[in-house]
Amino acid sequence: MDGIFSTLPLSLLLLLQSCGVWGAPPQPRGTLCRTKPTDLVFIIDSSRSVRPQEFEKVKVFLSRVIEGLDVGPNSTRVGVINYASAVKNEFSLKTHQTKAGLLQAVRRIEPLSTGTMTGLAIQFAISRAFSDTEGARLRSPNINKVAIVVTDGRPQDGVQDVSARARQAGIEIFAIGVGRVDMHTLRQIASEPLDDHVDYVESYGVIEKLTAKFRETFCVVSDLCATGDHDCEQICISTPGSYKCACKEGFTLNNDGKTCSACSGGSGSALDLVFLIDGSKSVRPENFELVKKFINQIVESLEVSEKQAQVGLVQYSSSVRQEFPLGQFKNKKDIKAAVKKMAYMEKGTMTGQALKYLVDNSFSIANGARPGVPKVGIVFTDGRSQDYITDAAKKAKDLGFRMFAVGVGNAVEDELREIASEPVAEHYFYTADFRTISNIGKKLQMKICVEEDPCECKSIVKFQTKVEELINMLQRKYILWMLFVQHPVG
Repeated sequence: MDGIFSTLPLSLLLLLQSCGVWGAPPQPRGTLCRTKPTDLVFIIDSSRSVRPQEFEKVKVFLSRVIEGLDVGPNSTRVGVINYASAVKNEFSLKTHQTKAGLLQAVRRIEPLSTGTMTGLAIQFAISRAFSDTEGARLRSPNINKVAIVVTDGRPQDGVQDVSARARQAGIEIFAIGVGRVDMHTLRQIASEPLDDHVDYVESYGVIEKLTAKFRETFCVVSDLCATGDHDCEQICISTPGSYKCACKEGFTLNNDGKTCSACSGGSGSALDLVFLIDGSKSVRPENFELVKKFINQIVESLEVSEKQAQVGLVQYSSSVRQEFPLGQFKNKKDIKAAVKKMAYMEKGTMTGQALKYLVDNSFSIANGARPGVPKVGIVFTDGRSQDYITDAAKKAKDLGFRMFAVGVGNAVEDELREIASEPVAEHYFYTADFRTISNIGKKLQMKICVEEDPCECKSIVKFQTKVEELINMLQRKYILWMLFVQHPVG
């Protein structure tokens, strides 16, 4: 379990987003994304530390970003610089004028496999790749100049001065670091604000997960609600290049995804909810405190009572420990106090053992579960399980428990899918970058409320106005920790 800790906050936000504003989840209704004319140059590290199979992952990432662009001589032009000890211009901004041509050219790129001259590669971008002879357009407010640097190590030359010259020349620089990259170097390379221009992933195996961020970055037509270009009856929610419909309080979204029906009222539905929390050593003590604080923010949004929501909490590492069972605490104050007292376990990652505990104990009548009440389990992890999960995961779903699986960093996607209920797309979530939480949340189609009466979803969560500010707070905390604690300037 070597992944960066961010699983739990992500999972909880996913849970919160499940019901839209009220009733059924907001449904995607439209899509429109045009990219502003851009001269885009990828600068990719293929030094000896980048293994061949890892370099293939970089090429997949490039291809996914390109697929989301409007490519053409009057829209977006793309070039690629490959570097190690030397710099190779794989193709220029003028070389390929179609998306198909670019994708074919990316597939042909081979790694160089020597040193790491990042500064030399950035200088090459300034003097040649962004020159008019290579297809770059004249500097203009209507045309973006963008470089995306991907590297996994410490450069063997200087990057600070040359990166400053590139930014002064009007080039916006994004820096993506992988694995044991030097974070100080990324900050020297990237444009301001650093929060938007520096990204980190644990391994090349998950770099493709940054695709959504860059598609959103390049998308300039994003607020269809503001322009009135939608067919929502009550509430239109903007997403990048698209929108979703939702309903006001007291109404629920109909199956057509755009009209609303009045709710019949009622005091809310019952729910037995158990959090299965990864407390292994990679979480780190300071982040475990953040977990507890955020869990209590979630508890604050629930209607906790004997007839409505009950919450149980289980922590696991090399062993499993029930922090408190369903129904032990009858109000939010007592639950929050118990969460604050929870001690961090550390050690290993026995996800299979934890799932078996959930099946055999957490949802039993002896542990406070109520017959006939929906059972929801939420599993959070950031690494590979050290034991077998298949039997317990299958049994949980066979018993009718609704299982959500959320992973981050080095979490194994096959394991997450095995845990998740059907349809897996609505119950399984993965992110490589904590800053993509808002994107995932807005696309979420989960429903943890009683499906027969979506109006009663409001008894489970009262969150809509809080979600964005919680996301922003966690993003700020994560970035500060990421840049200054885990990778201090050496």
